[in-house]
Amino acid sequence: MNLDALKQKLNNLQAKNTGGGEKIDYSKIYWKPSIGKQQIRIVPSKYSPDNPFVELKFYYGIHNKVMISPLNFGEKDPIALFAQKLRDGEYTKENYVLAKKLDPKNRVFVPVVVRGEEDKGVRLWQFGKLVFEELLALATDDEIGDYTDIVDGRDLTVDTVGPEVTGTDYNRTSVRVRMKTSPLSEDKAQVEEWLENQPNPKEGLFKQYTFDEMKQALAKWLSPEDNEPEIAKNPNSFPPKDKPQSNFSLDTSKVKESKEDTFDKLFDGNDTDEVDDLPF
Repeated sequence: MNLDALKQKLNNLQAKNTGGGEKIDYSKIYWKPSIGKQQIRIVPSKYSPDNPFVELKFYYGIHNKVMISPLNFGEKDPIALFAQKLRDGEYTKENYVLAKKLDPKNRVFVPVVVRGEEDKGVRLWQFGKLVFEELLALATDDEIGDYTDIVDGRDLTVDTVGPEVTGTDYNRTSVRVRMKTSPLSEDKAQVEEWLENQPNPKEGLFKQYTFDEMKQALAKWLSPEDNEPEIAKNPNSFPPKDKPQSNFSLDTSKVKESKEDTFDKLFDGNDTDEVDDLPF
């Protein structure tokens, strides 16, 4: 065997997940709590000194990969536009449910140093609404103060329990603040390095899909039967009664046009540079 050729093949396969570039070691970028208790320190953000928390919107389940919403960057989002059209149109239960399904999910990112793993530098911890509310509540407690302060801040204890405790398929994490204040590090050079070398959650970590790519992903999600193999579309195929139903149908009874044309009309006027009522 040509071991060099096989090694290159392996490297190529592993690089596909990063768009053909160098394989990314995500453990150096993100920190995920393991079951049990861990001690961390939230580090002041290099990119937003007044607020270390970065909230980003994502879509799950519409594409085969998680998609970050263009709304995070002040750009038009076809999925959000479509959901708004559903809400602006005639109220029906189906439209309401579908619009809710299409709402992006919020995830929060914050730079942290994990005690005992200081050699790994600053990493991003991402979490949802419940943990975010806990951290905000601690931040607004006058007796605690700014727990990110590099001189008189406080470490946090992160306590995570598994599915055997939660009774679900997921872990649950809670946080509490350490009562004793402490510096981020006794080593001034180390503090300067942590303040300078931080991953930016809004740059380079997530693929940004184009407007058309997201619109196509939405169209496929809305009408999955259009993407079935021909044998599945054949009414004589087995079993005919189990053919999946579309999540959403476009009314083409009044106008003779393709479903693609009807879908595209929903976005008429939204490919321009006009300013929309976006949350930015």
